[in-house]
Amino acid sequence: MGLLMPDPGLVFWTSFSFLTLLILLRKYAWKPILRALKVREEYIEFSLKDADQAREELRKLSDTRKQMIEASRLEREKMIREARDLREEIIREARTAAEAESTRMIEQARAQIQRERKESLSEIRQQIGLISLEIAEKILKQELASDEKQKHVINEYLNQVNFN
Repeated sequence: MGLLMPDPGLVFWTSFSFLTLLILLRKYAWKPILRALKVREEYIEFSLKDADQAREELRKLSDTRKQMIEASRLEREKMIREARDLREEIIREARTAAEAESTRMIEQARAQIQRERKESLSEIRQQIGLISLEIAEKILKQELASDEKQKHVINEYLNQVNFN
């Protein structure tokens, strides 16, 4: 029955020990423990604020990175578009120059062909004239080989000529 009915001396000494321990703890340990808890609480609060700031900074950096990526993408597209435009302009200029050069060469060829044609016709006419003279010379030599034939031809020409 000792467990159900505690001894009054035991209750007294237990209560006295507890109260003494409580007073000692309150006087020497309670304030440092509360101060340590307060410091710990402030440290945790500061760490949470710091983590929030770091999270916010990270979000800002992420936004800045996205903006820079978008700006670089736009710049790249602009450069590609400018390069395409420049390529098209160069091709267009090259075609124009090639067409002008081919037109100039064709005109030169036509002019040269025309000159050669005129020269050929002139040369052919000259040779025909020379051949005609040679033929006429041979015919006249043959016709006028004798004195009688010469007189006959002279009389014929004189009859054909009208004296006015």
